[in-house]
Amino acid sequence: MRTTRRDLWAGGAMRAAAVLRAVLTGRPGAGRDGAAVSEAGGTRSARDAHGTRSAPVTRGSTWRAAAAAVLALGLTAACTAGTTNQSGGENSGGGTVIYGKTDGGTTFVRNYNVMGPATDKAPHPEMIYEQLLRIDYGNGAAIEPWLAESWEFNEDGTRLTMTLRDDVTFSDGEKFTADDVVYSLSLPLEKPEFSIAGVTYTAVEKVDDTTVEVTFAVPSFATLKQFATVLLPMVPEHIWNAEDLNTWTNPDPIGTGPFTLGDFKPQQVTLQARDDYWGGELPMDTFKIIPTGEALKAQLLRGEVDLGTASWANGEEEYVAEDPERHLYQLYSNGGAMSLLFNTAKPPFDDVHVRRALSMTIDRTAVVTTLQRPGSEAAPTGLSEQLYAEWISPEHLEVQPVAADDALAELAAGGWTVEDGALVKDGQSYPLTILFNADWGWGSYADILINTWRDTLGLEVQPAGQPNAGYYDQQSTGTFDMVAATTGGAGVYGVYNFLSSSFVMPIGESASLNAGRWNDPETDEIITAMERTEDVEELKALGQQLQDIVVDEVPFSPIYNNYWFIDINATRWTNWPTPESFDHIPFIGLGPDLTLTLLDLEPTGES
Repeated sequence: MRTTRRDLWAGGAMRAAAVLRAVLTGRPGAGRDGAAVSEAGGTRSARDAHGTRSAPVTRGSTWRAAAAAVLALGLTAACTAGTTNQSGGENSGGGTVIYGKTDGGTTFVRNYNVMGPATDKAPHPEMIYEQLLRIDYGNGAAIEPWLAESWEFNEDGTRLTMTLRDDVTFSDGEKFTADDVVYSLSLPLEKPEFSIAGVTYTAVEKVDDTTVEVTFAVPSFATLKQFATVLLPMVPEHIWNAEDLNTWTNPDPIGTGPFTLGDFKPQQVTLQARDDYWGGELPMDTFKIIPTGEALKAQLLRGEVDLGTASWANGEEEYVAEDPERHLYQLYSNGGAMSLLFNTAKPPFDDVHVRRALSMTIDRTAVVTTLQRPGSEAAPTGLSEQLYAEWISPEHLEVQPVAADDALAELAAGGWTVEDGALVKDGQSYPLTILFNADWGWGSYADILINTWRDTLGLEVQPAGQPNAGYYDQQSTGTFDMVAATTGGAGVYGVYNFLSSSFVMPIGESASLNAGRWNDPETDEIITAMERTEDVEELKALGQQLQDIVVDEVPFSPIYNNYWFIDINATRWTNWPTPESFDHIPFIGLGPDLTLTLLDLEPTGES
């Protein structure tokens, strides 16, 4: 009988994860399997089947959506011939799942060096390389096991001990051990330019073959979720330590994940299912990634693609209505927002009056109307009320309406005038631009912002759309004025900790986080305090202080609540999760979530 995702964690390992209720939602109670969770969200923990104390309730680190997209890039480049499955045998399932990739251009580059400094990477290496933990957004962003089966902080939150699964192998047959974890976690420490995950630990040591100890300079309870991101993958030391990671492209990747590289072509990547995957037997032989761009919708309608991740403005009418049983258009809240980030390291965006004026004149209702998502306008905190209702200050729940007079008053208070469409102060003129990802089809929404700024303030903001590679490069190096980017994370701390000045880099140098270069001592003090406590009420109070800063100082301005958009044609495969009932999301950028999705799928026998 085929192993499903329900067989992934033996005995108490799954129980240890289930009790990690989302204290960030402020709703204590039972986890998914009924295990109790502490009322105060303190350090009460579960014990697994062997009586070992497992993961305490902790808070989350940033969900780095923009950086995650960097890892998922598939960009124009010359590619070499494909490789064969290295899993030691063929999977006993059958069939193929086809994923239509809408971002990253029309050709793929064969670079699986997931930790290297290059921005051009092969698409979706998270199906080959895995992380230590995962985040369950169906359970309020609780942390669950993945390659690590349990974890424990010491009393002051400066030392984290993680116990690894003992049944994991790489696709070349080598056993996955603590040596690989120490090597993988040490790379961002030894080579800061590789630290795309924005790690906060200071050291990592091997205790034994299945145990590692991670050290932090300060109490860091809230930073656990940095180990639950595709940006911190576990790689095989026995292969990687012999390479020059600055130049190596890792054309034949070896990972712990469910797939190996089967065949690589510029317009199609074929991943081969492993027959020895620790998580269970996959029901398909292959997983194909093809660049679709705007053709995704037509390909879904024709049944040429099984899965895509793209917003579809008329999805209900144009797609679902055609075949409600098989055409699925799903939205999963990720707790954050699509926001406008200001480059606060340079004028005029280093002036709060300018930031407030621009924020006050964003027509959020017009944007969501164009998106055909009425009611999804973001409130000024950038926190989704759907996930964080009990954490949001009541005075910040209302959406900011367009307020032209107030915005003009803000500019006047800062000594600014508008001349020939540019901001002017002290004889210096500042023409403005807005950067956005052209591969996301965001141009029409940028136009709404541009037109409203013109109508209300007289500003002529120029659009600066870029394809994936250029967009993320300019965003990370701070070579922009304003940028439309995702903000969010698992938990209130996770939404806001990217604002820490510890992530600030000079303009021109790549920043893993804090692209807007926000540098504020009060913000830093609050973020540090959140990292050092496990008390839920204290976390709520600190979170509301951060909300006040975001609303009053406007380091970024939320536009609309963000979702993962999932497009599915269920003709060939069934048993997909739904937003009404899920413990994983069929979104490829989340890595383990798609793995769980694929493990659960069942072939329909149709083609």
